[in-house]
Amino acid sequence: MLHRKRILFAINSLAGGGAERVLATLLGGSEPWRARYDIHLALLDDEPRAYDLPDWVEVHQLDARHKLLPSLTQFRALTRRLAPDATLSFLTRANVANAWAMAGRGRPWLISERVNTSAHLGSAFIAKAMVRMVYPRAAHVIAVSDGVVDDLAANFGVARARMSAIANPVDHQRIADLAAEQPAFTPAGPYIVAAGRLMPNKNFPLLLRAYAQAAPQERLVILGEGPERGALTALAASLGIADRVEMPGFVANPFAVLARAQAYAMPSNAEGFPNGLVEAMACGVPVIATNCASGPSEILADQPRHAVTGGIDVEAGALVPTDNVEAFAAALGRVLAEPRRSACGERARERSQAYGVEQAARNYWARIEAALAAPSSAPEIKDISAYRPGVSS
Repeated sequence: MLHRKRILFAINSLAGGGAERVLATLLGGSEPWRARYDIHLALLDDEPRAYDLPDWVEVHQLDARHKLLPSLTQFRALTRRLAPDATLSFLTRANVANAWAMAGRGRPWLISERVNTSAHLGSAFIAKAMVRMVYPRAAHVIAVSDGVVDDLAANFGVARARMSAIANPVDHQRIADLAAEQPAFTPAGPYIVAAGRLMPNKNFPLLLRAYAQAAPQERLVILGEGPERGALTALAASLGIADRVEMPGFVANPFAVLARAQAYAMPSNAEGFPNGLVEAMACGVPVIATNCASGPSEILADQPRHAVTGGIDVEAGALVPTDNVEAFAAALGRVLAEPRRSACGERARERSQAYGVEQAARNYWARIEAALAAPSSAPEIKDISAYRPGVSS
């Protein structure tokens, strides 16, 4: 019987989140490749799974408990036992574990960077040093946008020839099915929606201030949970809009809420690839987004971030500078006004079709197969385990 090559994917867990949903979607779209490869998935942390997987993906559950050293040792033991022909990991800790586990095996290992690394790691010196040591040695680095490629090349020493940008897949059929369901949360009237973890880099304070300044007739709904809830609630009260702002927390099916919104607002200071933005577009909702690093300018204007100066109107809505209350407020007013709102929603839906599952899966597997054909000759990782602090993501 012809030997089928074994491909091992790895991620921290499938407990929820953008990267986790993307990997589950990617594996779900890998049916055409299962005849050629045995497909495996390693989960570093033992947590409840929020996303389903095809039954032909063999899952290996580890228990690193969000820690780097157990991730290194457990994943290395797994690769020693499975002897994969290639590996592909998602998220920083899994990427580091992947590098250490595959050292000395003579097999290609690839990594997928899901965030704008400089913005995500901030002042975390040890984590940045580890990325500089690991990422340039991968057989290939798959980034979620050209902006992430630029950042890795400029700040982390990764050769551009070893990188490519592959946009996150959006499962349009699944979104359409979920959007048709009855929403678990129904606002008191027409509304603008935003979604994401309530944390500083999502910059929901900007949205609250812009909403207060624009004073649209629509209500504002912010889906998601996080450490900034108390501060956002207090800010809404101080702006006099508390009775018009609703924050229902985590909603299991956000698409039923998204599809019924008048517009989608994304005020982020940093993104790797804004899944929520494309998902809102797939629901036929016009969008107002900041021109943050990275992704929005590529999605909405087909241009790199630096090529877009100031705020611009786009077919799907508007792209505005980061942290600019006046520009965001003005864009809200323009996009919400009919007939522009309906026209932008239709164009948003059409534009989202460029981010289908089939295309993304084909691109990922092309990179894996190229690495199998020409295994990496980059210097190996000698000992990552000395870098014990940090890197929990």
